[in-house]
Amino acid sequence: MGGQACVFYGAAEFSRDTDFAILADGANLARLRKALAELQAEPIAVPPLAIQFLRRGHAIHFRCQHPEALRMRVDVMSKMRGVDSFAKLWKRRTTLQIPGGAECDLLALPDLVQAKKTQRDKDWPMIRRLVEAHYFENQRKPRPAQIRFWTQELRTPELLVELVQRYPEICRRHIGKRPLLVHAEAGNTDSLEQALLAEEAYERQQDKKYWLPLRQELERLRHTK
Repeated sequence: MGGQACVFYGAAEFSRDTDFAILADGANLARLRKALAELQAEPIAVPPLAIQFLRRGHAIHFRCQHPEALRMRVDVMSKMRGVDSFAKLWKRRTTLQIPGGAECDLLALPDLVQAKKTQRDKDWPMIRRLVEAHYFENQRKPRPAQIRFWTQELRTPELLVELVQRYPEICRRHIGKRPLLVHAEAGNTDSLEQALLAEEAYERQQDKKYWLPLRQELERLRHTK
């Protein structure tokens, strides 16, 4: 669900860690603990690996000591801001076969984009590249669901203007959900750029509010430890 997934979707990013969205139940945590033991993974800081922390939205971090994954960091989460439950994410997942025959399950692209809407500077250029790559790959014969996705998530002013010109009726139906499409309809890229920045600022602020109580809980756990 992190940088590794972005690589698979064509928006290359160098990543020193691997992020997983996991099902937070007892049986699955037992499987996870076994996998972490095989990786000789050691916990980093707090919180500890426990269902209650995963269900509240904390990320739990590990550092691998196995020679074949030395120093690789593994982060696991079960709940993310604005992202559906794990059961729904799993139904929508994208499954790829990688060299050697192994299968790799990724967050569906719309879910990955939503999960990337954080307060971190590096995530917003990545969202833009992810949606751009998807647009260029599918623009010739797009499905209605893909057009809706672009309408809601494209962050490139010129492409948004192009999209509205190609599919005016579809885009007009989504203006209520994304008012900045009005600027795209008018072909005003300067106003559209400012509206995109305001949209990003709002999402960043919402992410800060979401994480505030979680950060406060982490501080209490650090002091207790």
